[in-house]
Amino acid sequence: MADSDESGSIDWNSEDDREIEEACVVASSSRPRTPEFEPSRAMEIPASGSSAFRIKDQFRKMGFPEAMVVKAIEGNEGRSEEEILDTLLTYSAIGNDNEAERQSRNEMEHSKDNTLIYLSGDDRYPEEKPDQDEIVAVLVEMGYSEDEVLVALQRCGAETPIDELADFIGAAQMVKESDALAAVNEFTQWHNVSSTTTYSRQHKSCNHIEKKRKLLVPIPKNDGREEDMDVMHLPNPMIGYGVPGEPYAISYRTLPEAARGPPYFYYENVALAPKGVWAKISRFLYEVQPEFVDSAYFCAANRKRGYIHNLPISNRFALKPLPPRTIHEALPSTKKWWPSWDKRTKFNCLQTCIGSAKLTERIRKELEKSDMEPPSLVVQQRVLDECRRWNLVWVGKNKVAPLEPDEMEFLLGFPRDHTRGVSRTDRYKALGNTFQVDTVAYHLSVLKDVYPEGMNVLSLFSGIGGAEVALHKVGVPLKNVLSIEISEINRRILRSWWEQTDQKGTLVELDDVQRVTNDILDKWARNFGGFDLIIGGSPCNNLSGSNRVSRDGLEGAHSSLFFDYFRILDHVRSTGGIYQ
Repeated sequence: MADSDESGSIDWNSEDDREIEEACVVASSSRPRTPEFEPSRAMEIPASGSSAFRIKDQFRKMGFPEAMVVKAIEGNEGRSEEEILDTLLTYSAIGNDNEAERQSRNEMEHSKDNTLIYLSGDDRYPEEKPDQDEIVAVLVEMGYSEDEVLVALQRCGAETPIDELADFIGAAQMVKESDALAAVNEFTQWHNVSSTTTYSRQHKSCNHIEKKRKLLVPIPKNDGREEDMDVMHLPNPMIGYGVPGEPYAISYRTLPEAARGPPYFYYENVALAPKGVWAKISRFLYEVQPEFVDSAYFCAANRKRGYIHNLPISNRFALKPLPPRTIHEALPSTKKWWPSWDKRTKFNCLQTCIGSAKLTERIRKELEKSDMEPPSLVVQQRVLDECRRWNLVWVGKNKVAPLEPDEMEFLLGFPRDHTRGVSRTDRYKALGNTFQVDTVAYHLSVLKDVYPEGMNVLSLFSGIGGAEVALHKVGVPLKNVLSIEISEINRRILRSWWEQTDQKGTLVELDDVQRVTNDILDKWARNFGGFDLIIGGSPCNNLSGSNRVSRDGLEGAHSSLFFDYFRILDHVRSTGGIYQ
């Protein structure tokens, strides 16, 4: 069967999927996009369709209100982009945009009402892939220059995941600037793509139009110094101060005076955060630099995270036995059905939502319709894209399925049935938002000799008890734990584990970190004799790169809870010695 026949034989987008995609378009339209201009000629703008939508986003990115842009496009149907720009500048110059801005705000409120809300910032939008403009915007927001991003896209291809593009750029930055891109050719050989100069041409044309706009629209000056201070590039490889089995390790670091423990603190969040976020977190947490680690070095799933802590870093040890680090080692039953053309050895980051039954059925039908073995490259690529996005595994001939909750528990280092007893949806949600236990245990292992008789722990945003499980596995007795977690289901899971493991200490559970006052902290500190460790990770909803609706950084409604982490930490550290 021909490739064209195969690609058109199955409708890969159900009505539900189309509805989701439409909602995602509304949500993502508020994000800035990198302009795409064709330098060879002035492009004429059709009255409607995807091209008009793209042009609208380009001018919105330049700062014009959406209603004004729509009005200008409608009034210049069939004309070039520069003519539309002149119209927009005229509107701005004569101050005729007040009503347009009001309409834009109304439309924005309407789009918020229609935005899909997902369980976590790590969730992906079903059946939607970011286009190149979105990829550029996300990476630039993370602090990489646009030129670096464009080169990475040329070398690696637009289908490359954002974290791999970040790894590529990080590798280039580790060598001399003049030679950086040549030094990472070995990396680019993993991607069988051809280079193109389209985006560099588009970038030049964009600069030309932007210069024209500056004649009428003043832009504040910025020498770049403050911006450079906010850039915190991710390391490649992402091994922090060292991981088991890797030769490179750092055993000593100098902490700022204000950060030296005890009490110790440990903070975790997603590594791929918007530009400036980790620099701001570091400034609040006593100027301690983050340790970026990918849990792929500890298990069979990628999970790139940043950790800011004041723990010792020498004499760390890994949990034994070492967990499986490949898919087939972790889930050996899948090997029988795994096709040779699926080269995955590790899962992507485990999410709070899973692939639908409709999706897995469409994959089965597509593979069965193919009269080729293996199926055509078109079908292979489509299936692999979905398998990577949703972490699907092969459970039969032409049959894929999402990971089961107990399989996710195993990959994340939790005991079997840790989350059993609640709904499947709640189990996925809880597991997608938790620590990877083996990674955190490796960092916390240094406390075993420091607290042989046990320790008092203040656990913020406890979730299902990733920190408590890690300390227990390391062999640190839990004398007293004050756990603060807003989800009743998560609190139930932690309480159940506490009782099942016959913990001898005291577990106190509070529900809302925002309602924890200094008086409450002082009360429990007096009862426990102070806290030895303050540990937690505030919600990542507004930080994750896969959240295209409200990726607002630390100012987002959920991720702003980081400031409660700092508020509590700073109070406990300033008064901790009084109660010990």
